[in-house]
Amino acid sequence: MSALSAGFAAARLHAGALTCKKTPTSEIFPATRSSLHAAATSETSDDVPMTDANLYTRLEAAMKAAGRAVAFAAPDGTTLRYDQLLSAARRFANTLTALGAMPGDRVMVQAEKSLTSVCIYLAVLKIGAVYNPLNTAYTAAELDYFIGDAEPTVLIVSKAAKPALAALASAKKINAIETLEPDGTGSILDLAFRHSDVHATVQRTPQDLAALLYTSGTTGRSKGAMITHENLVSNVETLSRYWGFSSTDVVLHALPIFHVHGLFVALHTALFNGAKTLWHAKFEMDPVLADLPSATVMMGVPTFYTRMLSNPKFTADHCKKLRLVIAGSAPLLAETHVAFKARTGLDIVERYGMTETGMITSNPYSDGERIAGTVGFPLPGVSVRIASPEGKVVADGAPGVLEVKGPNVFAGYWRNPEKTKEDFRPDGYFISGDLAVIAPDGRVSIVGRAKDLIISGGFNVYPKEIEDEINALAGIGEAAVIGLPHPDFGEGVAAVVTGISGQSVPVEAEIIAKLSVRLAKFKLPKRVFVVPELPRNAMGKVQKAELRKLYQVTFTS
Repeated sequence: MSALSAGFAAARLHAGALTCKKTPTSEIFPATRSSLHAAATSETSDDVPMTDANLYTRLEAAMKAAGRAVAFAAPDGTTLRYDQLLSAARRFANTLTALGAMPGDRVMVQAEKSLTSVCIYLAVLKIGAVYNPLNTAYTAAELDYFIGDAEPTVLIVSKAAKPALAALASAKKINAIETLEPDGTGSILDLAFRHSDVHATVQRTPQDLAALLYTSGTTGRSKGAMITHENLVSNVETLSRYWGFSSTDVVLHALPIFHVHGLFVALHTALFNGAKTLWHAKFEMDPVLADLPSATVMMGVPTFYTRMLSNPKFTADHCKKLRLVIAGSAPLLAETHVAFKARTGLDIVERYGMTETGMITSNPYSDGERIAGTVGFPLPGVSVRIASPEGKVVADGAPGVLEVKGPNVFAGYWRNPEKTKEDFRPDGYFISGDLAVIAPDGRVSIVGRAKDLIISGGFNVYPKEIEDEINALAGIGEAAVIGLPHPDFGEGVAAVVTGISGQSVPVEAEIIAKLSVRLAKFKLPKRVFVVPELPRNAMGKVQKAELRKLYQVTFTS
């Protein structure tokens, strides 16, 4: 029995299973059959007018329509039906309310991915509270900042983390601190199955907050992005249409759910369409390859695809039902796109988004060419433009900072009006901080982060241009280009590269020599460092700030 199954088996000791494999419907939640009967005979108690803007209301309509269809299936055979998911969401909604969470309150969750955490998320939406997920890698010291900033009413963490946070939670006047384990068990689950599954959804306006997501904080303190119900509803509606989702889809989900990609893209599109989700706590090669032949949709970060391609067991047969393969959260190398197409016959659909905006652009799904190295066209209803740092719109094809406007754009930074004002233009466009170019046909290519732009001797150097050239060299796995202090030029270009297993990696002088016939002199790396692997965050993005710390060398003139 897997940890996930063990967690749900433990829950049955209280009042029944959150999931079941072979248990008859009549024996689910045996200690609360009376409340189940009440819910079954009083559906109006859970109905709210469709004018309600609460995202949960929209998701609930699809989940009710799906009925007894399987919502989630785990590698160990554990399943959770849509009717069970709805019942569990109502129980957790009553639990959170009993713990003191009111509409607009923050519910902070730092816990490993589990089906219980999905139920908690839905319950937070249902009661009109604000979901505040945190990266599980954050330490207690970092949580001190997040708790002080978000001021949650309820905090949900692992059992091991609770003792260190108890005093902090008390000092910050948190109503309740509950536990949730990787297998889905914990005090919050124990409480849920002692509560009724009859609950009326709290109505919300489009501008009410649904979630508070903290940015990665690579430049200073993390900022809380205020995500509204309108932001999330508009994005899931658009993506469902643009990517052709239906109830017949089967989504392979191996992403974390404290992040936009796993939570707001992969999970929302599945639930919004009553699709089945193949639920993986994390990306592990053998379980993913075992499930892949059953999937019609896979969403992943580029690292997923490079790892699959490096495995000789991965073949086109694994992708026989796939109609859509999505890559996001980090740049997809053109070489990976080409290699995946050669192996499987499928073009990966690269898209682009941010914590603050959800999805912004996507390569076409059915109408148009998917071009490696680009992130496609603005999604319907989303407007983008390229501007100088001062906000002047630049000529077509010129690089600049991408700015975006639409119903997907967040409401601003939590309790930080100064930063909010700084990152929005007077006409409402959000300044993404990403450097991009727009082709004449409207296709967008991301060339780097504004903060990663290297200014060497007064010349602007765009790291991606150099990275593309290095990545094209034989023996190179991946390159990351950064700027390091230089006494004459201000910054000097440096490259950190990985090799390909089994191949000879070019030495520094050889790399620079080969680039010298391809790039202007001011763009050439002055140093090249070869490393076993590049540092990445949980979503697979290369941490260039970390590289700059690791290679704090000052060039000599």
